Amino acid sequence: MRTTTTRTLAGLAALALVAGACGSDDDSESVVDDVESAVDTALDNAEDVADSVLDDAESAVDTALDSAEDVADTVAQAAEDAAGSDGPVRIGIVAPSASNDLAFTQSIVDSVNRVAEERDVEVQITDGTFVVEDAAAAIRGYADDGVDLVIAHGSQYGGPLEEIAPDFPDTTFAWGTAVDTFGLDNVFAYTVRADQGGYVNGVMAAQLTESDTIGVVGPVEVGDAKLYVDGFAAGVESINPDVSVDVNYIESFSDVALASEAANAFVENGADVLTGTAQMVVGATGVANDAGIPWFGTQSNQAPLGEDIVVASQEYHWEIVLNEILDAMAAGAAGGETFTLTFENGGLEMIFNDGFALADDVRASADEAIAGLTDGSLTTGIE
Repeated sequence: MRTTTTRTLAGLAALALVAGACGSDDDSESVVDDVESAVDTALDNAEDVADSVLDDAESAVDTALDSAEDVADTVAQAAEDAAGSDGPVRIGIVAPSASNDLAFTQSIVDSVNRVAEERDVEVQITDGTFVVEDAAAAIRGYADDGVDLVIAHGSQYGGPLEEIAPDFPDTTFAWGTAVDTFGLDNVFAYTVRADQGGYVNGVMAAQLTESDTIGVVGPVEVGDAKLYVDGFAAGVESINPDVSVDVNYIESFSDVALASEAANAFVENGADVLTGTAQMVVGATGVANDAGIPWFGTQSNQAPLGEDIVVASQEYHWEIVLNEILDAMAAGAAGGETFTLTFENGGLEMIFNDGFALADDVRASADEAIAGLTDGSLTTGIE
């Protein structure tokens, strides 16, 4: 632009010299005036052009700086998110029964509360979803809301979880009791060697029965329920093979009335010790209370269901599994592993009810079984 302007001014100057040489004085003065006016106009135009170019350059620099700042902010936010420094880990739990059922759901609720005492977590719970379709909607809802870890706490939730998890590759899911991760990188599975506590309960039950008949109320023959029942029967047999362990799987985790009916049938047929597993056991413990016969619990401490009749309870400490999952997530893993509670890793604990007068020798046999199952010198024989 400046080169063009210089050439134009030079041309005008030359024209003025020619005009001055060829014309009269008046004409020369007029030509010079015209040339001076043209020069002034050209100079003004040049200044305007220079100012416009400078403004454009300044605007371009400002835009580039703003863009650079935006990119820097985006990178910083991404790094912050990856480091998990933007707040607590959000956990959503979907469970089949009430949070205070003194059984399966309460076991996970109590455990996540223990985790919250040590970690920065934010927990939401959707309980009472014994209808699988309702649970599926809750699982998907938590994923839609951007929850970091969605826990489907129920063996019956495997089908919908297998369909939902692939739709949310950036969300971590966990479910149990189960060992199958469906080959998905964002699904953890967790289970429990419920047969271990079942075995200990069976050892004691075999020594308390006088009729040599024990009744077991089971839900559905899967997961930790089956493990517990099989372990209980193995424990009884280890003490007295002549004791009859009668099992009734009522095909429901939540039907309290049906559990009560099954327990009544056992008592009518001579059973003088009862046990069972899942949230529907409140129906069976009611029968044990009415009959005044011992009850052995599992999943959660069930002493509140019968201060006089509950002998002991196997309690699940899911915080062992939850901490392992959270550690794996912090290390960059989102799934693909299975975790298991045992006596050895502290995931199982036997809670003895001080309100039940348990003979010292029976308690000693239980403690011996716990020690053996913990150090591996004793096994339940259940695979």
